[in-house]
Amino acid sequence: MRTNTALITAGALSALALYWSLARGEPPAPPPPKQDPDLFAFVRSMEGTRPDGNVTVATGDALVIDAELGHLFDYYLAGIGEKPLAAIRSQIELELDRRLAPAPAREAKRLLGAYLAYKQALAGIEQNLPPSADALQAAQARLQAKRTLRATYFTAQESAGLFGPEDARDDDTVARMTVLADSTLDDAQRQRKLAALDAALPPAQRLARDAPQQVSALDAAVRDLRAQGGGDNEVYRLRAATFTPEAAARLGELDREETQWQQRITAWRAQKAALGVGVQDPVQVQRVTDTLFSPDEQRRLGAYE
Repeated sequence: MRTNTALITAGALSALALYWSLARGEPPAPPPPKQDPDLFAFVRSMEGTRPDGNVTVATGDALVIDAELGHLFDYYLAGIGEKPLAAIRSQIELELDRRLAPAPAREAKRLLGAYLAYKQALAGIEQNLPPSADALQAAQARLQAKRTLRATYFTAQESAGLFGPEDARDDDTVARMTVLADSTLDDAQRQRKLAALDAALPPAQRLARDAPQQVSALDAAVRDLRAQGGGDNEVYRLRAATFTPEAAARLGELDREETQWQQRITAWRAQKAALGVGVQDPVQVQRVTDTLFSPDEQRRLGAYE
């Protein structure tokens, strides 16, 4: 029984790590004009992406302190290892200046400083936590440590805004771990308790938890639909019924971008092959490449050689 419980707990931890939020829009507005991504604007691993975080202001030009601000910070902090922390901080501050008026930008930069100090202190605290073979106890200790630490850097209101959704996910995860680790429960009791936790989830959190499974099922359904001759309109309707019309439009745009990219790759390979086999003139190869790809895009071509 204990072995089964341990296996269930391990599987649950893996599943609970899969959180992915889908933006929900008002249907069915047409997609906004496409803006080309600023490829390689910061680090190579962010190729073709745009910064996360829908940073906003309230009435009176007051900065809205919410999880979106943290998403913006974390987007750039993912570049640690490719750029030094000082460069990352400078880039975040530039992005804040670009998005915000001077007053909310100053407030956001103050919070950025606190956020960086908190993350560095948290790393030190986590390294010094006593080791535990009990996954539940280890998770509880880490949560307690980081929530206690936040009071050093943030007000209660700032903590609630920046970390509220994260805390809700953590609390749900620990609650599920507690149920799964309880050896006094039989399978029926355990399932009832897990179902009660499911019912208590806010709709947005339930969507985030279920999104990976929904995405996998949708991808399979789209492949089947196309294999049966379904076109873009049918795929759009399927995606819109699963998520939202806005999300379906975004996915359709990604499909078109990928198709166009693959078409250019095919043309590039064919034109290079037409230059002849053996040692090719680098000047001619570069001329072909320049006609099809921008300098930034050319950095991606190594994977297609």
